[in-house]
Amino acid sequence: MPHVSVVVRTKDRPVFLRRALNDIAAQTFTDWEIVVVNDGGDGAAVRTVAGESPCAGRVRAIDAPAPGGRCAAANAGIRSARGEYIVLHDDDDRWAPGFLEQTVDWLDHHPDDVGVMVSTAIVYEERRGEQWVEVGQTPFWEGMSRLSLIELLEVNRAVPISFLYRRSLHDVAGWYDESLQAVEDWDFYLRVAAKFSVGFLAGEPLAFWTQRPSARGADGNSMFALAQLHEQDDLVVRERALREWVDANGPGLPLYIALVEKRLRREFAHELSSQLERQRHDIVQEIYDRHPLWRRLRKLGGRSNGRRASGRS
Repeated sequence: MPHVSVVVRTKDRPVFLRRALNDIAAQTFTDWEIVVVNDGGDGAAVRTVAGESPCAGRVRAIDAPAPGGRCAAANAGIRSARGEYIVLHDDDDRWAPGFLEQTVDWLDHHPDDVGVMVSTAIVYEERRGEQWVEVGQTPFWEGMSRLSLIELLEVNRAVPISFLYRRSLHDVAGWYDESLQAVEDWDFYLRVAAKFSVGFLAGEPLAFWTQRPSARGADGNSMFALAQLHEQDDLVVRERALREWVDANGPGLPLYIALVEKRLRREFAHELSSQLERQRHDIVQEIYDRHPLWRRLRKLGGRSNGRRASGRS
């Protein structure tokens, strides 16, 4: 049995799939298998790319169950996997060559951790001819040194390409929620971080999350192509958690927090209005004091007032 199962989700992106399989083949750790999940695309093209890759013979291509979707593809791949450890390697993302070696070593020596995450960089790509090339790179959550539930409650701070975990985690934390069309990874991380310990490899990035803001269609990122669904499902996850809290504890605390938020918004709006009024007054006064025309009018006004005063005396 392989030590690691790498699940690759893909749909009609042979260029990215070919790159992903080459990326996995370049890993210094070699005890792995690959499960490529065709999420409703051209299955024949997926199998052709897999058969021509350096991983041929160690790749199994399967089709996601209809109607498919990101979560269904992930779950199908994991259920088909045979490895002790699991990682989702979407077809457009990449690793440093030592990603698997370092993350596997961590889990092998930290039995209390259900998974391990790594420092990650965002890689921006642009299309040049038939290829997508890197045009920039920036840290993803620079300085991050652990998976924090407190920070996850605010916003997702992890991506699938950065997370190697034990397959048995799904037995206790559940599967990716197939009712969600986006943010399924965030929803899963919230469940994991609430109950289990997750390791973290800080330092130089070992995972690379690629983004193509200008891309549309098959080449697009879910981050941009599914932006509206991300916002929608973000609210679904929060609403569901709030309902569970209210069902178990009553509405008292959420009602109090809502009241505090309402008062803070009102006070902030009042303070902002006051500051803008003060700034407007200061700007007008500055213009009045410094502008030559205003100074001349003030002088003329002063002389006129002086003459009128002299006439009255």
